Amino acid sequence: MLIAILTGFIFSFLLVFAGRLFKGKLAILASLVPLSLFLYFFQFISPVSQGDVIVRSYEWVPSFGVDLGFKLDGLSLLFSLMITGIGFLVFAYTSSYLKGHHYLDRFYGYLGAFMGAMLGLVLSDNMITLFVFWELTSISSFFLIGFNNNNPASRKSALTALGITGIGGLFLLAGALLLNNISGTYSISEMLTMRDLIVGDEFYYIAVLLLFGAAFTKSAQFPFHFWLPGAMKAPTPVSTYLHSATMVKAGIYLLMRFTPILGGENFWNTTLIIVGGITMLYSAIHTLFRTDLKGILAYSTISALGILVFLIGLGTQEAFLAAAVFIIVHALYKATLFLVTGIIDHQTHTRDVTRLSGLNKIMLPVGIAGILAAISSAGIPPSIGFVGKELTYEASHNSETIVILVMIAIVLTKILLLYAGFVAGIKPFTGKLPEEHTNVKMPGFIMWAPPLLLATLGIVFGVAPFLIDGPIIKPVVTALGADASEIHLALWHGFNLTFILSLITIGVGTALYFFLTPSKKLENGIAKYDSIAPENLMIRFNNFFVELSALWTNFFQNGYLRNYISIIVLFLVVLVGYIIIGNTSFSINYDSLSRVTVYEIITTLILIAGIFYTVFTESRLAAVAAMGVVGLSICLIFVFYSAPDLAMTQFSIDTLTVILFVLVLYKLPKYLKLSDHKTRIRDGVLSTVFGLIITALALEVLSEPVSKDVGNFYAANSYIEAHGKNVVNVILVDFRGADTLIEISVLSIAAVGVFGLMKLRLKMKDRMRYTDRKTDTKK
Repeated sequence: MLIAILTGFIFSFLLVFAGRLFKGKLAILASLVPLSLFLYFFQFISPVSQGDVIVRSYEWVPSFGVDLGFKLDGLSLLFSLMITGIGFLVFAYTSSYLKGHHYLDRFYGYLGAFMGAMLGLVLSDNMITLFVFWELTSISSFFLIGFNNNNPASRKSALTALGITGIGGLFLLAGALLLNNISGTYSISEMLTMRDLIVGDEFYYIAVLLLFGAAFTKSAQFPFHFWLPGAMKAPTPVSTYLHSATMVKAGIYLLMRFTPILGGENFWNTTLIIVGGITMLYSAIHTLFRTDLKGILAYSTISALGILVFLIGLGTQEAFLAAAVFIIVHALYKATLFLVTGIIDHQTHTRDVTRLSGLNKIMLPVGIAGILAAISSAGIPPSIGFVGKELTYEASHNSETIVILVMIAIVLTKILLLYAGFVAGIKPFTGKLPEEHTNVKMPGFIMWAPPLLLATLGIVFGVAPFLIDGPIIKPVVTALGADASEIHLALWHGFNLTFILSLITIGVGTALYFFLTPSKKLENGIAKYDSIAPENLMIRFNNFFVELSALWTNFFQNGYLRNYISIIVLFLVVLVGYIIIGNTSFSINYDSLSRVTVYEIITTLILIAGIFYTVFTESRLAAVAAMGVVGLSICLIFVFYSAPDLAMTQFSIDTLTVILFVLVLYKLPKYLKLSDHKTRIRDGVLSTVFGLIITALALEVLSEPVSKDVGNFYAANSYIEAHGKNVVNVILVDFRGADTLIEISVLSIAAVGVFGLMKLRLKMKDRMRYTDRKTDTKK
């Protein structure tokens, strides 16, 4: 299973060296990667449908309880099949859609990495592993959304998507740490056995809110939804893959995975019903005011995601069943409509629905795919969409919440989604062909075959729902913690209330399609309210935050090192002073201290003299020399206390520092008097208080009884475990390896920064030379 997850990343890595092979006619071969993975996961349908759960675990960081644990059950299998199955069609479609593109290999690399990240996400059984793959989906989607990086709008959309989903990633990490603190494990399977412990904990609500934050940002729930319409600037294969079947459903997957652990409580259910209900209705209404095909599909996708959140919030067996079916329904018809939109845009160079009609006369197979997808979207029999819609109505009718409001909201949403599906899937292909499109040509087989296949599956699964009933749907419902033994999907459920609601939905939605024509007037009308839209409110908040940050930064970081140090020291003085004053047990035992010798007194007086000379001299060179005296005095103190190794280190570093300071003096500006008399007094008082506090702390530590347990441990284990005889070196290199690694990383980053500045300076010189040459030429 680990190899299956890493296949996408391996494929992307190999493209660095063999990318040229996938730029020409061989580009179609890239689709063999997701196809092979689809066949791999397809073989697990039989055992999973019989109740088996395939678990694989590989050690990663066992000391922290983090492992590469993966679990394949009904829920993860459904998502794995969608990721790889639709991925196969998208990979094949891309070979024709981006044919001849200079960066086609790079695009495949991003797709492969994203596919691997999504597989890792849905298969992870460890929350830290899940978080890692969660973030990898955000990073890889950033490159996919911003693939057309010459377009400023694409770059902005990619940054917006990364920012919103990145915040969600932080929520997920915090939630993982909190759940680990409650349960003592990162394993999702183990958490499942501790449901009562987790739900009863005082931090349950915080953990739920953190997971909600992750899911709502990823799955574009109100008010975080605005990043998804902006992401439509990406190429159509990206919109198809990320925004219909995979990335946006990662949040849905997270909610479904944790429903057996955190669900069933009023707070969980009520929040999901409210957020999902607002999202589905708000976004469905927006489809009435859009003329760009991708914009219509984007808002209808957000609405569909809201329906899924709404159903999860209902928390009943009927709701889980409806959600499982609707995931398949939405993936099939929405991927089809996105691919069809891509073909229309590719062939006609427009996505404006007001300029599109009659394309059936030119591209009949594409039109058939669009119409079938629209039928499934509308829930018209015999499509699987009809089955999903009836299950949704049944789950809403049987809910224990405010039934009337719930039913009104879901029926209105379905009516508006029917309208959106008809506008996107039927309108471009019916009616009279505009004169501007008379020269449009039929796309190649590789472009129209994937959407036609997906649309056909939407009808096949409706006619024969048993194909997905036992093998796919039942294991999903079981994974959600509900009883699936009595589940049987059927196209006809009898003449009942849900069927009547279906007829009303189809009738009203069809009438709306014929009476309300998309227009720029409607789109401009709703644009008047953009000032109160969540996106603009978020932009205003961001601008306010930037201005506040600028004021804060300019106040505390005004360019003078002495001010930075003063603020840090003042903070430490207040914090440590408060602790000392409030600690009644703080005391100093002067009897336990050793006597002060005359050598120490003389050395200390020299050190103090060096400090005063450094502070009051007006010569920078003299200040450096005086600092050297201070350093040498400290070396002597080390010698007095039997630490010659520290003394030699201090002597070497101090001598080298003085030499380096002297060497750079000539490159620095003249000595500046940047502080007045009051400032010097303030700094003197602050430094004196800080010194007294540090002295008090040092004396209090010396008064404590000496414990040799730590020293004995290192002395006993340094050679045995780390094979080193120098205990200090062993502590630094082995026992404090992580700390040393961080220090090395900081130095490396600083070195890279210095190198970058040096290169920038060289470039500026080159520019100056070029400017001088240009001036001389003109002369």
